[in-house]
Amino acid sequence: MATSEVILTEAVPSLGAEADIVKVRAGYARNFLIPGGKALEVTPASLRRINNLKAKRAEREARELNEAEAVATKINKLRLSLKLETGETGKAFGSITAADLLERLTAEISDLVLPKHAIVLDRPLKESGEHQIPVKIHSDVTATLRIEIAAAPKAEVEEEAPRKSRRKSEESAEA
Repeated sequence: MATSEVILTEAVPSLGAEADIVKVRAGYARNFLIPGGKALEVTPASLRRINNLKAKRAEREARELNEAEAVATKINKLRLSLKLETGETGKAFGSITAADLLERLTAEISDLVLPKHAIVLDRPLKESGEHQIPVKIHSDVTATLRIEIAAAPKAEVEEEAPRKSRRKSEESAEA
């Protein structure tokens, strides 16, 4: 199989970041990467141009790291309170998952955009009490989200549910 070396001009998932020199199949380079402007052939002229790409990459990575650290400080200061439905004996009905935490976190911090696997949970939370959850914001930055889970009897949770459904029916009537 014929391979060729190319210089990436932008990040390509599972291949590399800009300014990386990678070996790919010749057809992939010829038909996809080079015509799409994602890569350049390795020539003496393009090797000189690589310094500009490296500077652009370093600038982008520094900006991303600074943004991630700013988000981490916001998350570290935050403390969420959640209710978990329990029965009379204190046994939990359901659990709090990473998706629930991500939804609540993005509601608290309006400009926050995190991938769905950023919140690292070994298993869904089913116990009340205080928990510290790691949030992987960047490959080098991890924040700690502190949450307080309170046990709520089933009757309290059911009382809140009709209010939500009533609001939804009022909104649909207005539309």
